[in-house]
Amino acid sequence: MKSCGGDEIVGASQSAGPAVTHSGDFGLVTASKPAAAGEVLSIFATGLGPTSPAVNPGQPFPSTPLLAANSPVEVMVNGKSAEVLAAVGYPGSADRYQVNFRVPPDTAQGVATIQVSTAWIPGVPVSIAVQ
Repeated sequence: MKSCGGDEIVGASQSAGPAVTHSGDFGLVTASKPAAAGEVLSIFATGLGPTSPAVNPGQPFPSTPLLAANSPVEVMVNGKSAEVLAAVGYPGSADRYQVNFRVPPDTAQGVATIQVSTAWIPGVPVSIAVQ
């Protein structure tokens, strides 16, 4: 599935789309293990563009220091801006990024729609369960 301005969210698939994980244990957010309002979640994406400092295209990101995405990254939850805590190149991979964000504290229980944008280009929305 594509996200981030046409780029892929990476991870094990869920029945409703790509993986969104709990940051504490990287377990999938599922109906039986839903996210909570105010919780920090992670999305693994591709195509967020250059990092600062940059790495050569096709070269893996280093484990230290973590390299932040150079373009602005925004996460929307049910159309509301979520706090983005980090958008970094995933160590040891090329063109894979980990985006950590906090689910807005007033997010209603049920199904929530998440959409990641990079450089103001929206990706494909995905749905998760929220308790």
